[in-house]
Amino acid sequence: MNHDRRQKLLNLGADRLADALLELAGTIDAADDLVERMTQTPQGNIERYMAKLAEIRQSRRFVSWRESSDYARELLAVLDDLRAGDPDPQTGAEMIAAFYECDAGALGCCDDSGGSVGDVFRFDARELFVSYAVRCANKKWLGNLVLRLMESDSYGVRDVLVDCAAEYLPAEAMREMVSRMLELADQETGEYQSRNWLHGVESLARQFKDPALFERARLASWDTLSTAACVDIARVYLECGNELAALTWLEKIPEADTYMQVERDNLLLEIHGRTGNSSRQSEAAWRIFRRSRSASSLLLLLDVIGHDKRDDLLTDEIGAILGSARFSPLDAAFLVEIERQDAAETYVLKHADQLNGDYYGGLLPLAEAMEKSGRLLCASIIYRALLDSILRRAQSRIYHHGVNYLRKLDLLARCISEWSSAETHDVYLLELRRDHGRKSSFWSKYGK
Repeated sequence: MNHDRRQKLLNLGADRLADALLELAGTIDAADDLVERMTQTPQGNIERYMAKLAEIRQSRRFVSWRESSDYARELLAVLDDLRAGDPDPQTGAEMIAAFYECDAGALGCCDDSGGSVGDVFRFDARELFVSYAVRCANKKWLGNLVLRLMESDSYGVRDVLVDCAAEYLPAEAMREMVSRMLELADQETGEYQSRNWLHGVESLARQFKDPALFERARLASWDTLSTAACVDIARVYLECGNELAALTWLEKIPEADTYMQVERDNLLLEIHGRTGNSSRQSEAAWRIFRRSRSASSLLLLLDVIGHDKRDDLLTDEIGAILGSARFSPLDAAFLVEIERQDAAETYVLKHADQLNGDYYGGLLPLAEAMEKSGRLLCASIIYRALLDSILRRAQSRIYHHGVNYLRKLDLLARCISEWSSAETHDVYLLELRRDHGRKSSFWSKYGK
């Protein structure tokens, strides 16, 4: 389709296209910027780039979260100016460094709740930096450039250049950076900046696969040995092929400590799989499955214990779920995933009084699955919980979702003849009007 449109535009001729583009440029700032970039010399675009950076540094304009996406596009256009300037690799890397040094101007007065502005630094600027850095012959100069940037990383967007160092620096240059970072960490009087340098050492050590250096840097960062530190050190040793050292670090964590249990079990699963300890691997797989039953954790477990045990395993697990005194949206979703809709319906109806519509992320897909499979009473019970949650919280901005649920209940009720112990739709609707009749905004939307 795009190819056809392009050909049609080419058929119009240069004059008509130029006139149309100029007309757009007169009404749309982004189009005007594009025309200016296309008609400039490379040096002219470099000058435009540097001028825009100066504006960003000096800017005191507040960017609200509603404006942040547009502002991110403005920053992307600044990077496009640099691309159009086509500088030599070393100059290009230096100019991207100048872009990072504008982070205070870009992020200091910006509500970047959505992260779109920060992502320009974390992804787009990083990618452009790497494109210049890989072609830059002076690798020692590059390492010093990144160190200069890391001296002040108040907004946490500059360290991405350290995290991708292996893409543009040889191991020797990275080790030189490590030596300098360790020196700088020792010289720092502030704990935060010292840890910032040590974090850089960790990143580089992980990239050139030196787990002992990673361990040294992590232990130097904190006075006490935390669970997180043990897990991270174990992970790096495992990445580097040292399963026994990884296991040793995990065994330093007290058995009663449940923090980061998911990460620990995933590491143990891989460690015992590599070392051939099938019984311990099976224990880890069972913990992962029981903690969060799902089709993926089931497959992981069966890969360890054998797929021939699937039927017996599911019989036992379904029985355990149905016999549970508490409702779990995850277990309900699991029953749907393994196509046991009858069991899912039984489970939901048994625990109808425990359904909490506040957890709509888990309940809405469940309601839709029950509706799709023809279990309309079960679907109605879940939609009621979702609607009750919205009206109880009295948040008018989401009333339109509640209206959709109620209209869905109206439709489903026409097809339900047996309500079992549940209230009929007419009774439910009367109680809804009695309890929430004063929410006129909701009822007016429903009436329309």
